[in-house]
Amino acid sequence: MISQSEALEALYRVKDPELGMNIVDLGLVYGLVLDDEAQEVRIDLTLTSPGCPFGPELIRAIKRELEALDPGMAVDVDLVWKPLWNPSMMSEFAKDELGYDEELGLNLGY
Repeated sequence: MISQSEALEALYRVKDPELGMNIVDLGLVYGLVLDDEAQEVRIDLTLTSPGCPFGPELIRAIKRELEALDPGMAVDVDLVWKPLWNPSMMSEFAKDELGYDEELGLNLGY
């Protein structure tokens, strides 16, 4: 079974295709639970909006990254919507990279 830090490191490799930033720094990962007994990892994931078309792609990428670490492990990704994601949930690194300002919002250059 993989460790919590190995699982988290794998999630850092999954990038949101629209923003080009990893899902951890974007604040999209709400939960990560490893169950050694069941040989399972459970991820609570949200998206930048309920209408985001990249949900299935992100779920496939998460499963691909985690299953590569331990092919016998089950990966369960649950989409959650509470709380709704907002840019203030991003890490300071992501805010800096994407030009987010608490007062001005997210500046994506267009």
